[in-house]
Amino acid sequence: SADGGRNLSLDSIPMGLPMSDPTAWATAMNNLGMAPMGMTGQPLLPDFDPALGMMTGIPPINPMMPGLGIVPPPIPPDMPAVKEIIHCKSCTLFPPNPHLPPPATRERPPGCKTVFVGGLPENGTEQIIMEVFEQCGEVIAIRKSKKNFCHIRFAEEFMVDKALYLSGYRIRLGSSTDKKDTGRLHVDFAQARDDLYEWECKQRMLAREERHRRRLAEERFRPPSPPPVVHYSDHECSVVAEKLKDDTKFSEAIQTLLTWIERGEVNRRTANNFYSMIQSANSHIRRLVNEKAAHEKEMEEAKEKFKLALSGILVQFEQIVAVYHSASKQKAWDHFTKAQRKNISVWCKQAEEIRNIHNDELMGIRREEEMEMSDEEIEDPSEMKETEESALVSQVEALKEENDSLRWQLDAYRNEVELLKQEQGKATRDEDTTKEQQMKLLQQALQGMQKHLLKVQEEYKKREAELEKVKEDKLKVETLLENLKEQESSTSRVCACSQEKECPVEKTLSSPVKSEREVLLVGIISTFLHVHPFGASIEYICSYLQRLDSKICTAEVEVLMTRLQNTFRQELSGVGASLEKRWKFCGFDGLKMT
Repeated sequence: SADGGRNLSLDSIPMGLPMSDPTAWATAMNNLGMAPMGMTGQPLLPDFDPALGMMTGIPPINPMMPGLGIVPPPIPPDMPAVKEIIHCKSCTLFPPNPHLPPPATRERPPGCKTVFVGGLPENGTEQIIMEVFEQCGEVIAIRKSKKNFCHIRFAEEFMVDKALYLSGYRIRLGSSTDKKDTGRLHVDFAQARDDLYEWECKQRMLAREERHRRRLAEERFRPPSPPPVVHYSDHECSVVAEKLKDDTKFSEAIQTLLTWIERGEVNRRTANNFYSMIQSANSHIRRLVNEKAAHEKEMEEAKEKFKLALSGILVQFEQIVAVYHSASKQKAWDHFTKAQRKNISVWCKQAEEIRNIHNDELMGIRREEEMEMSDEEIEDPSEMKETEESALVSQVEALKEENDSLRWQLDAYRNEVELLKQEQGKATRDEDTTKEQQMKLLQQALQGMQKHLLKVQEEYKKREAELEKVKEDKLKVETLLENLKEQESSTSRVCACSQEKECPVEKTLSSPVKSEREVLLVGIISTFLHVHPFGASIEYICSYLQRLDSKICTAEVEVLMTRLQNTFRQELSGVGASLEKRWKFCGFDGLKMT
């Protein structure tokens, strides 16, 4: 035909099919969300953006997506999808009515590579089906049925999306108008066991790759295991002893020594070797101390440099502040504008604040130096000695290393002698230790008995003092009882001789108050408690009364107040250990009650 020279390609697959419009397949691929390419590899639609979706508003299809919508969204009226006539060698495909909704599809199975094609012409053959659908991609198999439908399996999943574009087209074989030579194509997803099996295999492969990737990442971030420590031997001991004397290999050697000691490699035979290694580790302390002294010296030099730089900065700050102050004098101040004066005053305040901060910092550094100098005055002679000793350390170490071998032999002989002495003196020591333990136990028992006797004597003395106090209280109470009896007898006589009009007076005399002295005490106590509205203890009241009369005792006062219940009331105040009995004056309330 005339359009045979204009062929388009789909994903680098040549298609020598005549078309009425060269942009027919470009429009179709654009509707599916795929960028159509020409024969030269250039895009047919330069304005296509897959990130923004399809031109027609249909969302792009993801081949790995488990399912699609049953009905795609409607096409916007301002962007119509134009489907053109497709001419093949033995048939022609006519597009559906553009105003009709797009054909519905079922949910997409996972890994779908097979499509169902219905509405085929009765006279259609596999060659015609292959001719139509090989444009979408490589066809692996076609299973045609006798009832005008077939199943087509493609090589890749994205080819299924291209085949779905042909759904709704009317097919005509050649130029015949017979009903058996026409049909309406319906393309939909098909569920096949082979597709599902391949998809599951692919998913398992991806899962294995992900696990392998995670394992590699974990191994990469896992901290390396420490190197294994060699077992003890005489050769390894000599190697470790040499490493202990080397500053660069000291940390590795000391770790090996620690591991050997913790493993229990120390015994009688190896004790001298271990002692020599421990001694060389101890000699490393001097090297560390010298290294620390060198670092401290560097730090002191850095402090001095910082102090000098800070003092220079402060001098410059003082000069700048002096410039601001001279500019704020009246001679120069009157010639500046308001804005300039404001800026100068703000700058002056900022400069003074920064100067004060730096000055305080410098003063703090000087105070610290003074404190350190006061401490160093005492330590100066020792430092001089250390500097002199550091010069002799190298010579002394050489001599020590020469004498180490002799010392090891001497230590071995001494250990053997001590072991023999210990074995011989074990029996005598056991007897001595048992006797000493018995003596200590007896001494402890005697000390405990003495302490107990002292405690018993103290308690006995306390109880004797309490008994004497109780006897004195008994005597006082007996005297009070006798006085009360005499007062009762006198009041009974007065009541018998008094008249009926004086009965209230006699009743008051026959009340708990027995004598004029008690009446005076009641008045004094009432005035005292009236001044103390929150009450007072009996000791506090008696201390006040004893200033007036030293013969007054607490028992007499307490008995008198307990008898006058309408005048005095006893209450408990406080909580727990601070619980206290207080007496309060309630005469005003008692007057209403009587």
